[in-house]
Amino acid sequence: MEPRSEVPQRSDAQRNRGRILEVALVELSRSAAVPLSVIAKKAGVGQGTFYRNFPSREALVLEVHRREVERLTEGAAELLRAGEPDRALREWMDRLAVFATAKAGLAEALRQATRATGAPERPGYSLVVDAIKLLLDANHEAGTIRPGVTVDDFLLAIAGIWEIDPSGDWHGQAARLLDIIMDGLRVGAPGRRQPGT
Repeated sequence: MEPRSEVPQRSDAQRNRGRILEVALVELSRSAAVPLSVIAKKAGVGQGTFYRNFPSREALVLEVHRREVERLTEGAAELLRAGEPDRALREWMDRLAVFATAKAGLAEALRQATRATGAPERPGYSLVVDAIKLLLDANHEAGTIRPGVTVDDFLLAIAGIWEIDPSGDWHGQAARLLDIIMDGLRVGAPGRRQPGT
């Protein structure tokens, strides 16, 4: 028997998979122990459809996380194509804050999935680092942030977003924090006029 070639999913199958992932992100962020049957029901799919797409809880959790990392990291290049590097960086920082909030909710489910499957403890981390490097390099080239800012500097500066309580006014608090960081990145930028000059 010839090996079966990969057949693209039908559009309804793609929609079902997308709905499962969207519901799973919300539900797993609330509780790592949410029954998979609850996710399937809220996504409007039967158990068979659910398990064809995700044969285990771990497969679902890792795919939810992979999808969120992909959305975040692909967004960096899109934002750079659409506008000025410093505006792209600041908008991407907002997206990173949303990602951090979702990841905080998924943290326990992700820990369980990586332990059970032997996946890396920080899946997707290198892609996020690559996106940050892309944004910083574009800003250095344009002279829109201070010289010498490294990926490590940036990660240390934004680490506070992981400390924001997602049940409070996280959006307002994150926006203020990221504005402060962006203001700091712009000070001393060679392409910017300094006050009074």
